[in-house]
Amino acid sequence: MFRILTVIAAALLLAGCFPLFLFASSGDGYRSYGQNWGTFVSGSHVDTFCMTPKLRFLLWDFEGYFGKKVVVSSGYRNPWHNAAVGGQDQSYHLKCMAADLFIPGVDKRKLIAFAKRNSAVGGLGCYPGRSFIHVDVRDRPRGHNGPVTFSGC
Repeated sequence: MFRILTVIAAALLLAGCFPLFLFASSGDGYRSYGQNWGTFVSGSHVDTFCMTPKLRFLLWDFEGYFGKKVVVSSGYRNPWHNAAVGGQDQSYHLKCMAADLFIPGVDKRKLIAFAKRNSAVGGLGCYPGRSFIHVDVRDRPRGHNGPVTFSGC
């Protein structure tokens, strides 16, 4: 009986790691990026340590849908960094609830379309002329069927 329970426990534990295994090998397109807490980042200045679980699950949704890892170009920002990059005073980056991201080889318009359909996206920024999009996991205002959009969406 103990062996059966041990096997079941091990299978459940490994099943939780299976989604990570699917995208473990990300290919040559990721060699120029670093990693921070298991997430690809565009530079050593990007902090992904304190992302909320809801935000991590959202990034995994992007990865599962497109079959490739996301690269975060801005995660958590302390107040000084946020001010230096011109962030909003109430930025969700300060609350560990936002990420600016892109996926190498995936058209930005496809990322935007997916974000607009994803119920976990509370805020979406599109920034014309930039390769990344902003997503955050704020609560949507009452009556909103899609995310709050800004900056060119």
